[in-house]
Amino acid sequence: MRIIPTTFALLLAVVTPDAEAVVQSLADVAVIAEHSKVAVRPEDLPEAVKSTLSGSYAEWKVTSAYLVTRDDNSQYYEVNIKRAEETSTLNLDKYGKKID
Repeated sequence: MRIIPTTFALLLAVVTPDAEAVVQSLADVAVIAEHSKVAVRPEDLPEAVKSTLSGSYAEWKVTSAYLVTRDDNSQYYEVNIKRAEETSTLNLDKYGKKID
């Protein structure tokens, strides 16, 4: 299974002169292999997650959100937020607590 992302990156290296794009593409492929992500509308986030966002991150706007399921079937919400020109990504469990 690890051969496919490596082969993909090598193929991109041949076609893409930008080395950073190749590294980012490899990272994206690796993440896809380890997690599944499903888009979630901000209004459909659990109440505890929305509460955390409206409290500690009230000045921020949610730009996108995903329900991420790991290989071990544990889940968390990946929430992308923006304030002015600053962006950040939060990983929150269903109780609205930050996780790594």
